[in-house]
Amino acid sequence: MESRPRLDLLHIAVFAMLGTLMFLSKQLLEFLPNVELVSTLTMVYTLVYRRQALIPLYLFIFMEGVLAGFGLWWYPYLYLWLILWAVTMLLPKRMPLWLQVPVYAGCCGLFGLAYGSLYAPYQAAVFLGWDLNKMLAWIVAGLPWDLTHALGNLALGTLIVPLRTQLERLERG
Repeated sequence: MESRPRLDLLHIAVFAMLGTLMFLSKQLLEFLPNVELVSTLTMVYTLVYRRQALIPLYLFIFMEGVLAGFGLWWYPYLYLWLILWAVTMLLPKRMPLWLQVPVYAGCCGLFGLAYGSLYAPYQAAVFLGWDLNKMLAWIVAGLPWDLTHALGNLALGTLIVPLRTQLERLERG
């Protein structure tokens, strides 16, 4: 049985900085459509901190709401990033190094590709009156954006292993 990690003052500060790093990275890359480091950092934090990775993740989500307003667009963030966290939690803990980069980058890329489809049920419920045809049209219309998101995530997902390695090194002291 895995022991429950303690949340000490040092880790509270670390998680605050990691959440802020997610937030700032998203703001700095806003000029590139659908290219973001949040997916990469979500996977890195989850690989290193497991359940506690939810702390910086939801801090990032909260900061997004504070900056841009807690409008209807914001609510899917509460579950979208949780899906990537859960998928990362389900990945094998021990994986050969040669397999880690393609698996992690592939998961990151697939999340980018699926992002619009994962967002669509919420859009359908709030804006489209659960019209399935309109929801499918919404998904199809968003595919070019999802493809851009997937390619960006795939490329940035290649950073997961070196970033995880550095964060684990920092954690060990």
